[in-house]
Amino acid sequence: MTNPAESLVALLDLEQIEVDIFRGRSPQESLQRVFGGQVAGQALVAAGRTTEGDRPVHSLHAYFLRPGRPGVPIVYQVERVRDGRSFTTRRVTAVQQGRTIFNLTASFHKPEQGSFEHQLPPAREVPDPESLPTVSDEIREHLGALPEQLERMARRQPFDIRYVDRLRWDADDVRGSEPRSAVWMRAVGPLGDDPLVHTCALTYASDMTLLDAVRIPVEPLWGPRGFDMASLDHAMWFHRPFRADEWFLYDQESPIATGGRGLARGRIYDLEGRMLVSVVQEGLFRAL
Repeated sequence: MTNPAESLVALLDLEQIEVDIFRGRSPQESLQRVFGGQVAGQALVAAGRTTEGDRPVHSLHAYFLRPGRPGVPIVYQVERVRDGRSFTTRRVTAVQQGRTIFNLTASFHKPEQGSFEHQLPPAREVPDPESLPTVSDEIREHLGALPEQLERMARRQPFDIRYVDRLRWDADDVRGSEPRSAVWMRAVGPLGDDPLVHTCALTYASDMTLLDAVRIPVEPLWGPRGFDMASLDHAMWFHRPFRADEWFLYDQESPIATGGRGLARGRIYDLEGRMLVSVVQEGLFRAL
C-alpha cells in the first residue's frame, strides 16, 4: 500500500500539457466536493513551475468560486503577471469541465537579509506533540473503534494531526468555549527535499482544521454536524523556510462569525517556537 505522504507528493506532481497549462488529478473520494487544500496546493505547484525556482513563495491569495467534483481532472492555467528584480507574481485559474472553480495569485520573493526581526509567540504553552494522542486514537477511545468510513479516511490521511485540547463530543463540552483551537501536524512520511513541495503540502494542510475555530463555540468537532461549511477564500504568508514533514503547531482562532460567514486566522510555528506561516480564511456556514 502506498504511503499517504507519497500519495500527496504524487497528487502535487502536475502534468504539463502546454506552456503554462497543467493538469492535476482529483481522486475519487466519498466527499461531496474536492478538498479545497488540494486545489490550493496544486495551483501553487502550477505557479511555481513557471518560475526560475530561486525565489520561494512569500504569499498567496485565493478564492474558492465553485465546488470541484471528485474524480474529475482539474486544469490550471498560469498567467505570468510580473518578473521583477526581487518579486515574481503569478495568477492561476483552475478549470474543471469548462468552469472556473478557483483563482489564486501567488507572489515569490528573492531571499534577502532584513534589518530587524520580531514575532508574536504562540498564544499559550502547549504539550509536546509526541505526548498527545492521534485523532484516530481519540476516536477509538471514545467510540471503542473507528467507524468503517473513518478507518478508510485515516489510512489515506497524509498528515498526522494531534489536537492540543481533547476532542469535544457533546453540547456540554462546547458550552462556554472560546473560538480557539490548536493542533500539531506533520506529514506521515518524508516529502523529499524540494522546498516548493513542502510549501504546497503545508498549503494543503492549512485548509484541514482552520475553520474548527469558528465551530468550536457552537457544536462539537466530531459527531453529527449541524452546519454545512465551505471555504470562501484563503490567504497565506510564508515567513521562514520549513519542512512539512516535521512537527508544526497550528494555532487558530476566530475573531468573528456573523451573517452566515466565519473568519478564522492561524499562526504556524515550529518546535522551537519560530513563526513560519500566517493564514487567514473565511468560511460559509449554513444550518443543515
